[in-house]
Amino acid sequence: MTEKAKSFTQYLAEQTSRVETHLAASVWPKGWDLHPKLKDAMTYSLLAGGKRMRPVLTLAAAEALGGNVEAAMPVACAVELVHTYSLVHDDLPAMDNDDYRRGRLTNHKVFGEAMAILAGDGLLTHAFHLITEAGKLGAPADVCLSIVEDLSRLAGPLGMVGGQAADMEGEQGVTDVEGLQAIHTHKTGDLIVFSLLAGGRIAGATERQLEALKTFGYSIGLAFQIQDDILDLTGDEGKLGKPVKSDERQHKVTYPYLLGLEASRERVTELTERAIRAVSEAGFSQPDRLIELAQYLMNRDH
Repeated sequence: MTEKAKSFTQYLAEQTSRVETHLAASVWPKGWDLHPKLKDAMTYSLLAGGKRMRPVLTLAAAEALGGNVEAAMPVACAVELVHTYSLVHDDLPAMDNDDYRRGRLTNHKVFGEAMAILAGDGLLTHAFHLITEAGKLGAPADVCLSIVEDLSRLAGPLGMVGGQAADMEGEQGVTDVEGLQAIHTHKTGDLIVFSLLAGGRIAGATERQLEALKTFGYSIGLAFQIQDDILDLTGDEGKLGKPVKSDERQHKVTYPYLLGLEASRERVTELTERAIRAVSEAGFSQPDRLIELAQYLMNRDH
């Protein structure tokens, strides 16, 4: 491993650890009297580990502009709550019907379907509370309002939820790459774009820089999904924390199914290069971590 790669690995581990610490500390404000089983169900999925990619992207975007990373942290945690809620609901029998997530039983297998639905509802709603915390740490009120607007749009029916609906009802009818890309642009890409925009807004990004973050986010979001499809066919079940070849068993239309493995790998490389160009040419003072994150996601094995 090169010194640069080692440095980035250390950075990623440190940022992930910081996010974990803040998630555990901030998710239940002092004095809140919560339903015990609901609290356990929410905590079970939220603190189950994972890559924490989206919150790290929020922090890296703020860093790329020399922004207030402390104020970005509550928003970074908020996006992880939204992501976790989406996973809890995705795993339900009415959706993907998965028994395992991150190497252990899915939420509804432990707490029942009704409580899993409520846990997801609670995580989504609490995310908006965390965004208000950024204002107490120096983020201007108009910035917090813009972040709320972004989250409502990119995580809602126009964004992630819309992508999930299209995936649930339309995936089996997809016959080309364009149709599949449209689904994943919303299902996966929109929340990644939100993560980046949130960090950029807190750091005072210009409109040009926000557009660059959008290009970066949609490019790595699609690359991330294609890499997921590849790993489902070629990955190590122990590293992934879930069964491999599940897409094949469920007859899902994936990028390798439409393009083949080699062309799918080439598409990941092309998208990653597009993302790197976007942030390299937009006048960020410290874009290195974003660039390294894009390269890391391209080469990940889990």
